[in-house]
Amino acid sequence: MGHYQVSKTFEEINEKIRSGKAVVVTAEEMCGIVRAKGEVEAARTVDVVTTGTFSPMCSSGAFINFGHSVPGIKASKVWINGVPAYAGLAAVDCYIGAAEPLEGDPLNKVYPGEFLYGGGHVIHDLVAGKSVHLRAEAYGTACYPRQRLEKKVTMADLPFVQLCNPRNAYQNYNCAVNLTDKIIYTYMGAIRPRLGSAHYCTAGQLSPLFNDPYYRTIGLGTRIFLGGGIGYIVSPGTQHNPHVKRTEKGLPVSPAGTLMVLGDMKAMSPRWLVGVSFLGYGCSIAVGIGVPIPILNEEMAAYTAISDADIMTQVVDYGEDYPAGKIRPLAWVNYAQLRSGVITVEGRNVPTAPLSSYIRAREIAEILKAWIQDARFYLGVPQTLLPSV
Repeated sequence: MGHYQVSKTFEEINEKIRSGKAVVVTAEEMCGIVRAKGEVEAARTVDVVTTGTFSPMCSSGAFINFGHSVPGIKASKVWINGVPAYAGLAAVDCYIGAAEPLEGDPLNKVYPGEFLYGGGHVIHDLVAGKSVHLRAEAYGTACYPRQRLEKKVTMADLPFVQLCNPRNAYQNYNCAVNLTDKIIYTYMGAIRPRLGSAHYCTAGQLSPLFNDPYYRTIGLGTRIFLGGGIGYIVSPGTQHNPHVKRTEKGLPVSPAGTLMVLGDMKAMSPRWLVGVSFLGYGCSIAVGIGVPIPILNEEMAAYTAISDADIMTQVVDYGEDYPAGKIRPLAWVNYAQLRSGVITVEGRNVPTAPLSSYIRAREIAEILKAWIQDARFYLGVPQTLLPSV
């Protein structure tokens, strides 16, 4: 990082938020501000840029403590609404993963499987205030003699529920197509044969990590919008990979950074945590995330001014290449082209479809903007930044 004409600190920006003087704009709005004023003047004017993404994020789940019973139980197996939760933690602690299917689900034995209910749906039901059926089994010990427990619980009955998602908010992702002669069912959706459709999955210019491509302001302790409540970045995500090819503006052209995030699920909303079923693939959850980007200097102003036309991604065949572990870009496209509804691959016009909701991403950025303007949300100062290039 070099010498800047503008220099601010997190503390200075938080003081401006506290006094109601902070200038907060969304990532969409920042594009026009930098075009009109230039990077330096934009950095002087704007204090925080808000981002947003709402998309299926499989590597998600929740830590749950379901409370001690009388007599006590040291659960070795737990099911919530028939979905297995991992119980190898402690007496009444468990972790339910969003991608865990209902026990007894036929899966893909009848192809394509429907995967109508799973861990992501359990999380949604809990956040929605619904009653769920909890069942636990144990082998019994001297201090925890009980061997079976069944009860109905709601979120309010649970002493502790933390959303803890090991890998969310991918910084870029592939655009998926299918070169085979048959429809394929993937985590990118059902992709039509013979280049019949192209599926993509980020919010482009609104997506959090595109607006801070080298993670200059993002790390352990960054406060974020998570699932409709407030959460924190606690680590790089499990497949965080900043060492990829980038454009001149520093934007990765393939999957790169990821976030591990944590937050109190009791303060979240069913609008921003939604159970998802992928035909022929499995179950998941759609998660709403918004990260505030502090404009510490003109470099950050430039990064947050990126537009969909600046962001490139690779088109990959999910019919044969991807399952074989062979990433062979068929084309390079930008997000303006993807959002236009049609891209060109191997000389053919291919209709595009997003798995990520741009409208919901925009709503998250606006909500986070309002929270900061109302001094209901302050920037969390990262203790360590995410690993970068």
